[in-house]
Amino acid sequence: MKKGFRIIVLAKQVPDTRNVGKDAMKADGTVNRAALPAIFNPEDLNALELALRIKDNNPGTTVTLLTMGPGRAAEIVREGLYRGADDGVLLTDRAFAGSDTLATSYALAQTIKVMGEFDLIVSGRQAIDGDTAQVGPQVAEKLKINQITYVEEVLQVDPDFLVVRRRLDNGVETVKAPLPLLLTVNSSAPNCRSRNAKLLMRYKQARTVTERQEAAEDYLYLYDSRPFLNILEITASEIFATPDLLGLSGSPTKVKRIENVVLQAKDAVRLNTNDEGIHDLMKELIESHVIG
Repeated sequence: MKKGFRIIVLAKQVPDTRNVGKDAMKADGTVNRAALPAIFNPEDLNALELALRIKDNNPGTTVTLLTMGPGRAAEIVREGLYRGADDGVLLTDRAFAGSDTLATSYALAQTIKVMGEFDLIVSGRQAIDGDTAQVGPQVAEKLKINQITYVEEVLQVDPDFLVVRRRLDNGVETVKAPLPLLLTVNSSAPNCRSRNAKLLMRYKQARTVTERQEAAEDYLYLYDSRPFLNILEITASEIFATPDLLGLSGSPTKVKRIENVVLQAKDAVRLNTNDEGIHDLMKELIESHVIG
C-alpha cells in the first residue's frame, strides 16, 4: 500500500483587485504590482485546503507550496506553512517579469520537472488578477498528465486514482482519474483552515536565501540547525528553460488597459416596455460596464 502522496500546490500572490487605483498599470501594459496590496489568491487557498485534507487522511503525505513571483511572494509560502504545508518553493527571477499565462505555465512546469516525482498538483481555478483559468490546465498539458477542472471535493483517494466532484454551471459531476493528476479547485470548495499557532511559531523565521541576505536581524545560526526554515529559492537558470519562452518575450498576451469599475446606485429610471425601451436599457448597462 502506498505510504502517502507527494502533493504540489500552485499558489499565487495577487494584487488586491478591490483597491485598483490610477497607478495600477505600467506604461508597458503590465500590472504595477508594487502599487497594490498583495494577498493570497482566494481560490488557491481552497486548493491548499483540499491538499491538506488529503494529507490529514493519508499518513506520510507531503504538501509543497510552489509560487512564482518577486521576492515578497515568499510570504505566500510562509502562509502555507502556517496552515499545514510541509515546505515551499519560490520561483523568482527578473526573467519572469511580465509573464502571461503561457509563459507562467511553462516556467511552473519546468520547475516541477526539476522538483522530481509527484502524485498530485492542485491549484485554484483562476487568479483574481486575470480570471483566465488557464495556468492550471496549461501546466497539465506541458507535463502531459491528466487534469480535472472545477473541483470542489475529493470523494476517494486511492494509490492509483482519485475520485472527485466537479461543480459545473448546470449541476455536479463525479469523475475518476488516474495519478499523476492535476486538479483546479473552485471557490465552492471548503475554505482554507486558519493559521495554526504552533506552526506559526515554528515557521515565523522561515526565509529564502535572498531574504536572509537582506535581513537586518542576525538569525543566520538558525538556518543550519533548523533546515526546515529554509525556503527553497529557484531561478530561471536552474529550471533549464528556453529564455525566449519566459517573461515578456514568451508572452503573446498583452494587457491594454486596467480600470476599476465601481457600481453605484442611481435614481430609478422608468423604461418603456417596447423595443426602444429595451434598447435604452442595454445601452445604459453597456456604458456603465455592467455588461459588455
